[in-house]
Amino acid sequence: MDVLERIGDQVKGNPVVIYMKGTPQFPQCGFSMRAAAALQECGLPFAYVNVLQDPEIFENLPRYADWPTFPQIYIDGELVGGCDITLELHANGELKTLMEQAVAKTEEAGG
Repeated sequence: MDVLERIGDQVKGNPVVIYMKGTPQFPQCGFSMRAAAALQECGLPFAYVNVLQDPEIFENLPRYADWPTFPQIYIDGELVGGCDITLELHANGELKTLMEQAVAKTEEAGG
C-alpha cells in the first residue's frame, strides 16, 4: 500500500488522530507534548502515530495535507492543524466539541 493511502486510511479510520514525535505518554518534542496534552485533557479517545518510528510517514505526511510541520491533528478526517491551532481550540472549548462530534459520528456509524 502506498504511504499516502496508509495515511488516508489512518485519518479516515479514526475520529481523532495526532501525528506526533513520540507518543502521548513519552513525547519527543515540546509541540507534540502540548498538543497531545490538550487532546488528553478533553477526556476522549484518540489515536496517535509516532512519526519518528515510521520514516515513510515522517517524510510524506507533509505532502498529504500540505502542512509542513509536526504535530498534525486530524478530526473527522480533516486536518485541524498543528500545536498552536490545537491549543487555541482547546482554550476556547472548541477542541472538545469537535472531538465529541467526531466520536459520536463514528459510534453512530457503528465504528
